[in-house]
Amino acid sequence: MKVLLIGSGGREHALAWKISQSHLCTGLYIAPGNAGTSIIGENVNLDPLHFKSVGDFCLENKINMVVVGPEEPLVKGIEDYFRSTEGLSNIMFIGPSADGAKLEGSKDFAKQFMQRHNIPTAAYRTFSRNTYDDGVEFLKTLKPPYVLKADGLAAGKGVIICNTLEEAKNNLHEMLEKERFGKASSRVVIEEFLEGIEISVFVITDGENYKILPSAKDYKRIGEGDTGPNTGGMGAVSPVPFADNDFMDKVENRIIAPTISGLKKENIRYCGFLFIGLMNVDGEPYVIEYNVRLGDPEAEAILPRIVSDFTLLLKCAAQNSLFDEELIICQEFATTVMLVSGGYPGNYEKGKIINGLNNVKGSNVFYAGMKQDGKNLVTNGGRVIAITSVESSMKEALNKCYKNAEIIDFSGKYYRNDIGKDLQQD
Repeated sequence: MKVLLIGSGGREHALAWKISQSHLCTGLYIAPGNAGTSIIGENVNLDPLHFKSVGDFCLENKINMVVVGPEEPLVKGIEDYFRSTEGLSNIMFIGPSADGAKLEGSKDFAKQFMQRHNIPTAAYRTFSRNTYDDGVEFLKTLKPPYVLKADGLAAGKGVIICNTLEEAKNNLHEMLEKERFGKASSRVVIEEFLEGIEISVFVITDGENYKILPSAKDYKRIGEGDTGPNTGGMGAVSPVPFADNDFMDKVENRIIAPTISGLKKENIRYCGFLFIGLMNVDGEPYVIEYNVRLGDPEAEAILPRIVSDFTLLLKCAAQNSLFDEELIICQEFATTVMLVSGGYPGNYEKGKIINGLNNVKGSNVFYAGMKQDGKNLVTNGGRVIAITSVESSMKEALNKCYKNAEIIDFSGKYYRNDIGKDLQQD
């Protein structure tokens, strides 16, 4: 089976690594890929948003399955293009339709969907530039801290938590009037702050059946102790100790099952991954957000824990036969630590030579914002490398990650030293 994987980050390197392990995979292409995916498969210089070029490549190379890593092509309708184009509609496709991708593409749509299907979430209202004053009045009805979310895609950075009313009003003005996140914040969702601890739950679905993948907790803030601005993610741990059978039963019955059945009831075509960002509030799960793909860096932590043939799992999803497939997950801990460029998530320099990769022992290294420059690997983004370790305890896995984080070196390197510290029980 020939597979085309779309994307270029650490998540895609991890997906390529996992897909390539299957005997079903006879050819793996990554568009556009990165320096890490080129070691596993063949990188293809395609723009994921130029659907015709992607489709033409699939026809010319007899691709059997397309797996979409990032959200933007899905939100912009790549699945719909394949389903409606002659010659492409019979290709197995992992990723929802544009209607399904609105669960991530519009925070307001997602909130309305949750309300329609009685899925627990925080109280909210949505505002635009014309209703800024109404937004301020709504803020006055809430208790601090205040949560402001750009309605559209903002590369994981469109959420602002404000501690004072004045700060919330200023940020609402920045988002709506000054387009702080561009078109993504032409509308802003203001919601009630939920006090608790976050967890990311991942599901693969064929539109009717589903399998619950390993859960994870990621760390979004740049600073230790969860301080500073949001990033795309500074690390992750899987499994999450508090997500016991009782908690996960609540998640499945109150959130996962109603979400999948809600999509089916609304005739929304959805085959692929569903990422459910949850808040555990005194043992009760509430949805913070939906994403329509695997998270990053959570993918780097959860994929190593899947023992089953992952490519077979994808094939079953695409062929509407997930019900019959067994999912086996190892019970060990996987932890991921991100090495990022100095200055991220603000301004940072690229082109810093990366040393020490050949000296890493006992960890998987997933390439993200880096590229080949002559004989050197150099930094090429904010989040540069994900280091993942799998061990019998979270503490052992983290120790191995941090040992290798010291070995890998580049100018301006930064990483958080407290990943998983809030969850460690040993």
